[in-house]
Amino acid sequence: MQSVDTAVTDLASAMKKFFRRVLPIMLVMLVCNQLNRSNIGYAQDHLQADVGIGAAAYGFGAGLFFIAYAIFELPSNVMMEKYGAKIWLTRIMISWGIVSFLMAFVQNETMFYVLRFLLGAAEAGFFPAVIFYFARWVPAGQRGKATAVFIAGSSVAAALSGPIAGLLLSLHDVLGLRGWQWLFGFEGVLSVVVGITVFFFLDAKVQDAKWLTAGEKSALTATIAREDAQHTTANGKQDGKVNRWKMLLNPQILLLCGIYFSVQLSIYANTFWLPTIVKQIPGTTDLSVGFLSSIPWVCAVFAMYFAAKWQDKAKSKRPLLVAALLVAAVGTLAAAVASPVLALVFLAVAAMGFKSASPLFWTIPQSTLHPLVLAPAIAIINSLGNLGGFVAPFGFGIIKEQTGSVVPGLFALAAASTVAAILVYFLKERKPASDVAEKASAPGEARLEPSTAK
Repeated sequence: MQSVDTAVTDLASAMKKFFRRVLPIMLVMLVCNQLNRSNIGYAQDHLQADVGIGAAAYGFGAGLFFIAYAIFELPSNVMMEKYGAKIWLTRIMISWGIVSFLMAFVQNETMFYVLRFLLGAAEAGFFPAVIFYFARWVPAGQRGKATAVFIAGSSVAAALSGPIAGLLLSLHDVLGLRGWQWLFGFEGVLSVVVGITVFFFLDAKVQDAKWLTAGEKSALTATIAREDAQHTTANGKQDGKVNRWKMLLNPQILLLCGIYFSVQLSIYANTFWLPTIVKQIPGTTDLSVGFLSSIPWVCAVFAMYFAAKWQDKAKSKRPLLVAALLVAAVGTLAAAVASPVLALVFLAVAAMGFKSASPLFWTIPQSTLHPLVLAPAIAIINSLGNLGGFVAPFGFGIIKEQTGSVVPGLFALAAASTVAAILVYFLKERKPASDVAEKASAPGEARLEPSTAK
């Protein structure tokens, strides 16, 4: 048996190795994910010119991704639990890379719709699998940091996607291909290569990690097991099978879905329409639009860094989440009434808010849900919340086509962020397991428990 001092040292060493080895792999995967999600935002005008895809059709096709994502999210996460993160994340990356590559050969709206739907189906389960992976590898005290660093990678990827897209779009007629074909083709191949690499570097379980010593494995698995046991004591006995459909009716899950839906509205409205807004600045080109569009995401990276530092010190994450949502609301509202140049500045402020809200949000289900329901609950929240990814581009497309402006859409985003900030205060925050490990849960407290096996 390890001594306390040895266990503490081994645990710290294991976490250092995890952050050096595993987290970078996760970040590369997320960069590929973001590149494949956002590339059509930069290709929009070219698709309209070469394929005849208008604003409303573009918005609908962009949103179809999230319909498929929502449909296949829960089944994908169940399969991940069966086959393990290593196999399933490899499958996800390779399949979405293949579909993204095929986007380079779109010839009409129907093909565009079908491939966007298939891309959503291929990618479903990626984010919940990573979050669940963290829950099985990272102790609660450092999980917020790991999640924040991971999600910050999406902002880094978004910042990189603009210049990369601009450069690839400039390869117009090279080897007989249009610039947008280079964009989809290159990013699709990149995802396949990274997916194959993941298979050889990612371990499904702590005990499989050859890069950890026996002592480090023991300290890490013991810590995770102890936290799971404390969580069970704090929240009541949790035996039996999980009734995933019953979870859909849980008020706390529905509130979490609503809040995350709002966050996703802002993220994907900007992901798919920010280049269009930036193009309103006089004198811009494909390359300059790519670089200018990266500014809000660069600002978001710094904001998320400080949010990560604050959240691990904060006893309650709710005030920080509310603050982030209100910053998003104010920034978006100001952008709606500003000139194109100032709108970009205010959208950078908004991005600092809604991108910081994402990692702050994900610490809440991780710290309140029992391990037995964590994976399916995360899948449900992510799946239903991600429907914001359908509403945002499709709604903006209709608004743009009907009014010639995205201003009404920006007003709607500001309102949604404000409502989400209000919803946060209706969440029932549980006490940390360590505070209640020796006490029964308060009578009448809303619980999210698996159904009892018969």
